[in-house]
Amino acid sequence: MATVLTVVGILVFVIGLLISIAWHELGHLSTAKLFGIRVPQYMVGFGPTLWSRRKGETEYGIKAIPFGGYIRMIGMFPPGEDGRITKRSSSPWRTMIEDAREASYEELQEGDEHRLFYTRKPWQRVIVMFAGPFMNLILAFGLFLTVMMGFGVSMTVPTIGSVEKCVVKAGAPRDTCPEGAPLTPAAQAGLKAGDKVLSFDGDRIRTYDQLQADIRKSAGRTVPIVVERAGEQLTLNPTIAVNDVQKYDGNNVPLKGQTVQAGFLGFTPASGVVQLSLGQSVDRMYDQAETGVKALVALPGKIPGLWNAIVGDAPRDPDSPIGMVGAARVSGEVFSMDVPATQRVATAVYLLAGINLSLFLFNMLPLLPLDGGHVAGALWEAVRRRLARLFRRPDPGPFDVAKLMPVAYVVASVFIGFTLLVMVADLVNPVKIG
Repeated sequence: MATVLTVVGILVFVIGLLISIAWHELGHLSTAKLFGIRVPQYMVGFGPTLWSRRKGETEYGIKAIPFGGYIRMIGMFPPGEDGRITKRSSSPWRTMIEDAREASYEELQEGDEHRLFYTRKPWQRVIVMFAGPFMNLILAFGLFLTVMMGFGVSMTVPTIGSVEKCVVKAGAPRDTCPEGAPLTPAAQAGLKAGDKVLSFDGDRIRTYDQLQADIRKSAGRTVPIVVERAGEQLTLNPTIAVNDVQKYDGNNVPLKGQTVQAGFLGFTPASGVVQLSLGQSVDRMYDQAETGVKALVALPGKIPGLWNAIVGDAPRDPDSPIGMVGAARVSGEVFSMDVPATQRVATAVYLLAGINLSLFLFNMLPLLPLDGGHVAGALWEAVRRRLARLFRRPDPGPFDVAKLMPVAYVVASVFIGFTLLVMVADLVNPVKIG
């Protein structure tokens, strides 16, 4: 049964990924048609075509490799300086430029002279290229809201999961008490597993993070804690100890190996599924986006760890980047977990939301061949033309993005190499979920 559920989880991820790709390309397609650009092809996937159908002037289809997609717009690049679009040099760099230029005119038909991408105003080209990633952002937002406000998210709650016996420093074993170690304030005060903390020192407690912060700033003080136990409210008065506890960053993410002296009560919180409000959901999504940006910046530094995961014996770092293969495996593991079916679905939807957020952030990098590279080119053209008008100089004309194609090939090669590295790591030493 577990194998069947794993396969179902993988299929759910692949279908969700295909929908995300199609949704992304729909953003490009709809805005291109809105501005009168001719689009000969709309394809989901790469490689051999599995199915296609022509409707109007556009061929719609699905290809064999489901890890991408594209629309083909005519006239992506302006003609060369001599007005031609054929190869004019034996230079490999010039050949790259003219190959790209020629490909963008392959399906040019009579009457298309005014339907070329490069002839559109810069702000229109920005909209066309931004629309694809923006669709991923919209989908991520909707999926995150569905999980957070509908299904709820698994998180620590201000309820006592277990009470620790004695005061030990962060990172030390907690199943045994060292000789002479004092009892924890929680144990001395009589806190028990299942107690729900209602207030701490007069403050109403709504979240575990709030309770944790209150405890940490109350070192050395005796404070009243109101708990609910078996339907009754009890007031306990522990004296908060001073201890070395785990240190967190500004986003409440634990910093590995770092501790700080703060208040310590001595219990492990319980976990529960909590439905968030709209405000809480937006705050959490903002944190997700911030974390995604930091992860994107940190990607180059992850390469040694990925290499070691392939050739070494150490387990894969849980914080290691994963690709689509790894994400599909995680989705399969999620569906085979021994948790309620609603939480399996919620986790899979949450994973897909994260993928869409990542697609938005990645595609907005100002590098060709990504969408962000074309956006940057159009913005630079707008700035250049505005400066020319300001200083009463001749119109410099369209910015020739094709001249950046050698850089685009280098960037694409780096991306492909990184993708292959991640894929191999996902196959030989995958990230495991708890």
